[in-house]
Amino acid sequence: MPYRIAFSRISLSHLQGFTAREQRIIASAITEQLSYEPTLPTRNRKQMRPNLIAVWELRRGDFRVYYDVDEEESIVDICAIGIKEGNQVRIGGEIVEL
Repeated sequence: MPYRIAFSRISLSHLQGFTAREQRIIASAITEQLSYEPTLPTRNRKQMRPNLIAVWELRRGDFRVYYDVDEEESIVDICAIGIKEGNQVRIGGEIVEL
């Protein structure tokens, strides 16, 4: 059974900060990578060190999607969406330390 994808309000505002083309790339990555087995580490998915944003990270090129998973309800909660710039991640226009 596929997981349901749920965007937080803040993550939707992060997504709207990207161009339409970038939004399609990000949405496609979320659908392809997180609908089934979102907690299985892969080359593009990893569990993060403890932080205030999320437990998991999905990478697609320079884009980053930070998410949590509710296994009991089969829900993937998208917490934040950003872009990697060098050694930093920009989320919602601000550089964030992870």
